[in-house]
Amino acid sequence: MKALVLSGGAGTRLRPITHTSAKQLVPVANKPVLFYGLESIAAAGITDVGMIVGDTAAEIEEAVGDGAKFGLEVTYIPQERPLGLAHAVLIARDFLGDDDFVMYLGDNFIVGGINDVVDAFRTTRPDAQILLTRVPDPRSFGVAELGPSGQVVGLEEKPEHPKSDLALVGVYLFTPAIHEAVRAIKPSWRGELEITHAIQHLIDARADVRSTVVRGYWKDTGNVRDMLEVNRTVLESMERRIDGEVDEASETVGRVVVEEGARITNSRIVGPVVIGAGTVVSDSYVGPFTSVAENCRITDSELEFSIVLRDSSIDGVGRIESSLIGRHVEVTPAPGVPSAHRLVLGDHSKVQIRS
Repeated sequence: MKALVLSGGAGTRLRPITHTSAKQLVPVANKPVLFYGLESIAAAGITDVGMIVGDTAAEIEEAVGDGAKFGLEVTYIPQERPLGLAHAVLIARDFLGDDDFVMYLGDNFIVGGINDVVDAFRTTRPDAQILLTRVPDPRSFGVAELGPSGQVVGLEEKPEHPKSDLALVGVYLFTPAIHEAVRAIKPSWRGELEITHAIQHLIDARADVRSTVVRGYWKDTGNVRDMLEVNRTVLESMERRIDGEVDEASETVGRVVVEEGARITNSRIVGPVVIGAGTVVSDSYVGPFTSVAENCRITDSELEFSIVLRDSSIDGVGRIESSLIGRHVEVTPAPGVPSAHRLVLGDHSKVQIRS
């Protein structure tokens, strides 16, 4: 069994971060979200991985390499522009051959991994297996309609009037039957080859398409809010570890990770928090659900429920929360502006000005 990992796409919902960085490499608890998916694939016993890459191919390849550090063998498959998930399957045909495969969206995060669903697929081997989860507003997702016995009877991509609240999670399992389906469909109104249309083609051909409802935690980390939420979830599972320096004037409370080479002076750190290697926190407060990457500077400031990427500095700005701060960023106070009023008053005017 092989894996096809999608790591292209523009990441428009995470701009401006993704103007200069691949969305799959934005860190969660100081580790790129893509790495969690690769680790889950390796844990499921799959080693042969095809990686779909686009405009950020060089950055993805630099981060992942040949896959050896994950116990994988990675083959890179370029996609000129994002033309849909089914298009990714289409261009990966030579790599996939006649093997079964799992398709994993590189910006998705699933707590608990995919071992169980991969084992079940290997045992029963339906033509396709999809993962579903209940969402409050399914209009932004592919949506599944199930029959009375739980079989998949229909799929829609981002429907205006969803027939259920069951959204497709970004992990799919296929036999080679999917290859004929992706060749048979036409581009949607978005100009993309939709994987939902390809799976619907299988359903219409009476293929065996099954579903599993994910009971655990799943997030598509395509926007800032969900990225911060995933960061919170991962930090909650971390164990306290102090490998860096914490001076006597500082206090660390709860699940706090201070990486080797980091330094905390005259500050209070309340976990869960991770402070990256080489980062210096001084005269500051860093509160729960915050990850600060390597080689940052936090001075005379407060930070909570946020992600700070590497080589950035926050100096004397009061309180920051619910924020995603990119690489090589400098956050400083705005210069003071003298208070003044500009007036054009007619004769005999009376004006009251609050001092």
